[in-house]
Amino acid sequence: MANFKFSSSNLDALVLRRSLEDPVCGGYVAFEGWVRNLNEGREVRRLEYEAFESLAVREGERIIEEARVKFGVTHARCVHRVGDLPLGEIAVWVGVSAPHRDEAFRACRYIIDEVKHRVPIWKKEHYVDGDSGWVNCERCAADVTTATSHPQHHHEHHHQHAQQHAPPDTSWNPDYSRQMALPEVGADGQQRLQLAKVAVIGAGGLGVPVLQYLAGAGIGELIIVDGDRLEASNLHRQTWYALADCGQMKATLAARRVQALNPTVKTTVHAERLTTASAESILQRCDLILDCTDNFASKFLLSDLAHRLAKPVILASVHQYEGQLQLIDPAHGTSCLRCVWPEATRDGLVGNCAEAGVLGPVPGVLGSLQALEALKYVLELPGRLHDEVILIDLLTLAVRRIKAKRTPECQPACARLPTQAQEPSPASADSLEYPDLQSALSDRLVIIDIRDADEIRREPLPIAALSMTKSLAIPMQEILNGRNLPNDGRYLLICSRGKRSLATCLTLRERGVRDVYSLSGGAQALANVQGRADA
Repeated sequence: MANFKFSSSNLDALVLRRSLEDPVCGGYVAFEGWVRNLNEGREVRRLEYEAFESLAVREGERIIEEARVKFGVTHARCVHRVGDLPLGEIAVWVGVSAPHRDEAFRACRYIIDEVKHRVPIWKKEHYVDGDSGWVNCERCAADVTTATSHPQHHHEHHHQHAQQHAPPDTSWNPDYSRQMALPEVGADGQQRLQLAKVAVIGAGGLGVPVLQYLAGAGIGELIIVDGDRLEASNLHRQTWYALADCGQMKATLAARRVQALNPTVKTTVHAERLTTASAESILQRCDLILDCTDNFASKFLLSDLAHRLAKPVILASVHQYEGQLQLIDPAHGTSCLRCVWPEATRDGLVGNCAEAGVLGPVPGVLGSLQALEALKYVLELPGRLHDEVILIDLLTLAVRRIKAKRTPECQPACARLPTQAQEPSPASADSLEYPDLQSALSDRLVIIDIRDADEIRREPLPIAALSMTKSLAIPMQEILNGRNLPNDGRYLLICSRGKRSLATCLTLRERGVRDVYSLSGGAQALANVQGRADA
């Protein structure tokens, strides 16, 4: 009998349970994931599942065998639906029988989590107002569950929230012997790590190595904050995740990987972007904050919160082959971001990984250094960062230490929450939407492409019919370095996605250029419109 299979017809839980009955087994646990009528506030009509069945069955059988060996259970099975499912039907069923209930519970949980991480299954939510498109169904069994324990039956219904708490698994004793062998760590240091509560803001290229090493070291609680979903373009640098995870919230994925690595670590998940409104309540409990974000708004927010909440913050950032590292520690009077840059840098003026590009190991190295600095801080090891910024060039392997003393006016400036670092809304009056460039010209706007020459060559604007008097190519850096536009013109700035053009637009406004705007969505928005027209 196959232990992992797919079914195109409705599942009969009673029949499936009977297939695992064995007189030597005193514990039986079953998991049932049901199709529910709401998802993220939208009314669901039905679900549709597809799977790469030949690969999925092989991987599913491996997972079942791993669970059987790892937990010593007698029988284990998993059946997953494919095709169309109406409301109320069972989408996935997992059953385990074992001599004792503890092994059965743990094996069942293991199978659920591993199937979600490793098996190529996709689902489509059919809503009243449309559908979700095909996404990997990593949470296929997470939304609604029924857990049964033989001979008594217990029913538990779980719903996903923005904040989740995963209690530590005290039934497993981690082996920290290699780090405890260090004289600076020992049993006392390990106790320090176990009592520490560390917030990691961002579960991407920097956050992945940070979370891996902190979880492995035995940090007591990790508070994970990230509002993004995993994309295929992330995987070359966020190597903790799998292709099958794409479309899922990174914060939730990261918490599950932490639990798989070290079940004794408690995880608290906030699947949302950190904002001025949420930051204080989320970070109030933590002992240390690690900034693993890729935008200046969040970095300056965390820098200011370091003083406001009296919490140390370790910041890291990456640009192409380079990175930098800084510790803000109010208790020891260190400098902060505003001591180095009194005016918060506007998002969009420096390209992020999507626009500037990055090799995967670069954020991996910086994130590893962040994790090391965090452990040094918790353990009070020597050599911790103080009033300095570490700059690393990973092409040449050059490392520079730049002294960054705290400025006299730092305290009042940094105790307030930032306003200038907040990212402008793309839908603001500074951005305009056009289906094509001819429409912009009809509004008497001069088109200015602020991308660099390589970007323009890769993705030229559809302006073949335009004269040079109606369109210009002026790289953003030239404008930021002082090249101004005549005050009496009307301009539409274009970059790749609309962020850099918006930041440049606001900079020009500050210089007195009144009629300057950013094209919402940038060149990619124009390309998408053109692609739909061609289709």
